[in-house]
Amino acid sequence: MQAQTRDDGRTVAVKPAVAYNAPSVEQWLMRLHASAHQSAYVGTFVVTTSHAMSSAKIWHVREGEQQIERVEALSGVPRSTYRRNDQVVTYLPQSRLAITEKRASLGLFPSLLSQADSSIARFYQLQPVGHDRVAGFVTDVVELKARDSLRFGYRIWTTQSTGLVVKLQTLDTFNGVLEQAAFSELQLAKPLSWGKLSAMMDDTEGYTVKTPELMPTSAEHEGWRLRKTVPGFRSMSCYKHLQAQPETRAGPLQWVFSDGLASVSLFIETFDAARHHRTLPQETFAVGATRMLTRRVGAWRLTVVGEVPVQTLEMFAAGLERKN
Repeated sequence: MQAQTRDDGRTVAVKPAVAYNAPSVEQWLMRLHASAHQSAYVGTFVVTTSHAMSSAKIWHVREGEQQIERVEALSGVPRSTYRRNDQVVTYLPQSRLAITEKRASLGLFPSLLSQADSSIARFYQLQPVGHDRVAGFVTDVVELKARDSLRFGYRIWTTQSTGLVVKLQTLDTFNGVLEQAAFSELQLAKPLSWGKLSAMMDDTEGYTVKTPELMPTSAEHEGWRLRKTVPGFRSMSCYKHLQAQPETRAGPLQWVFSDGLASVSLFIETFDAARHHRTLPQETFAVGATRMLTRRVGAWRLTVVGEVPVQTLEMFAAGLERKN
């Protein structure tokens, strides 16, 4: 046995990993991706940072190639969020509002569950840590160590029986825990039926339904470019957030980048002196593993957000420029 220091400061015994031919980063992530799609479960999910804690009840059902999830907030503002494949509906009972949109996931864990590509191994190293028990399940523990200071690392617990992620810690450049997401209790193959969850998702009676309008575009078309790319991060999508009323000001442009695990969004909007008069030349904020940077770029206001170190956000901000 070997000692490991947990995020709460306690030192516990963790059974060391037995030497074996470790899979590549891509192979391991593909197993996580498959397990997340194939598993049916219900459990209580808790997210903790140094300043806050939130919890939710989660149901996940698979029927053939189709998936449906329900996430019921147990803390904070009451809300129920459903995802059926890429269709998402969020119910806010206090305001009787239902928001519909398209999203590939509900963000329960970082995009570790996305399709992996071979470039990930250039920026992350897979290292087995040992074994542990989480929510009553025997798990394998591994670390995805960042190979540079432009991204955070991860410590991940997956069940030995299914490969399902049951706990994840986002680690800073000194291996300290920035944020933890974990199941406190979990039951496999015991969720609500597909039919019942699907009917609950579609029941908008008594709610005002709103759908945010997004218009796909490109940064080049909108007159923007990155003077210098940030190592490992590729442009994934770009779209405009449209306002409900044509006479109101245009919504921000959102340009999304990813290195295969971490993602960064650049929000660009016209600088509005009435709304942004308190904006300093540059401001940075941090909540858990999320970092945010704002600065004025000529006649524009830039906000950069991502679960990456501030220096990564600064590289994006410094590289953004208006095309002539």
